[in-house]
Amino acid sequence: MQAAIRTQELNPAKLISLFRKQFELCRVAPGQTVAIVSDLGTRREYIEAAFAAAQDIGFDIYEMCVNAIPGWTSVGVATIGKCKGTLEALMAVDMVLIFHVPLFSKWLRDVQAKGVRVQMIIDAPDDLYQLQSPPGLKEAVLHAQSLYQKTREVRVTSRAGTDLTYRCGEYPVMSQYGMADEPGRFDHWGVGLLHTFPNEGSAQGRVVIAPGDIVILPYCRYVQDAIELEIRDGHIVSIEGGLDAALMREWLGEGKVSEGDRDPYALSHLGWGLNPQCRWDSLALHGDAPERSRAAARSFPGNFLFSTGPNTQGGGKRTTRGHYDVPMRTCTIALDGNVVVKDGRVVDPKMIVERVAR
Repeated sequence: MQAAIRTQELNPAKLISLFRKQFELCRVAPGQTVAIVSDLGTRREYIEAAFAAAQDIGFDIYEMCVNAIPGWTSVGVATIGKCKGTLEALMAVDMVLIFHVPLFSKWLRDVQAKGVRVQMIIDAPDDLYQLQSPPGLKEAVLHAQSLYQKTREVRVTSRAGTDLTYRCGEYPVMSQYGMADEPGRFDHWGVGLLHTFPNEGSAQGRVVIAPGDIVILPYCRYVQDAIELEIRDGHIVSIEGGLDAALMREWLGEGKVSEGDRDPYALSHLGWGLNPQCRWDSLALHGDAPERSRAAARSFPGNFLFSTGPNTQGGGKRTTRGHYDVPMRTCTIALDGNVVVKDGRVVDPKMIVERVAR
């Protein structure tokens, strides 16, 4: 069903200039120190490019390799802090460059609290080049964030049958525009999105994940048949449909730590994408390897990013591994009645960013 994975198009020799540009976007300058957190599966050419770019710019850099290969499906796993001195070292630098997902882990929040910038890189070379933050994306995301911060009720609808409402304000609005350029900021190279966690127990309604929507985590696949979810008091109470519904039930069920555990079924981060460099059809073009989809499928403009499970990244208490990420197409998103995305198309002019040909 998926296209064969294509040969890398980016000339590997361009990686150094690409990393140099990313460091500049992140405002890394001479006199600063960057710590790389790699793992046993990190591309060595990325480390080499980062070291070479650091030498060109004139800042200090070193690598800390963890004894693990963190999986795409494992969120909240602590790769830092168990070894003595690792957390303290990262708290002392200006920026951390990390090559696996640190989200929902306590050590990340501790590092950010010290004002350390954290730049995540988990995508393939072609995507680092194509999706690198274009002019205007930061401003568009921050505008959207300011609106979301003021919002108290969100309604999401679709022609497929979605009609979901949830309330906001209990948890902070988080945004990513592709570069960790401010103290304490976490960002993901290649994305452009924002989200928050709904107030506990506030989400009500129906969500229909339609064919063509994407399960970006854990499966990296286009949905083939509709998944119909009933939401009550912030939790999924029924999952109906065919194969895709069965996969969702299976994964969330495996995340339970006891028969009565409802945490995997709680709604997690909810928001939308804004990066014009990202494409909905990336899986069809490049295959379903996660490395080609982590940013592109998550941040294409106008998608409604629906998720379940943990909320510790926003300050909540849920640490469940039952996490699902689903960028949904053709949804309408209204913030206190103000429509900002209509049928999957961004309509707020201040959120629209021009695509750059690369």
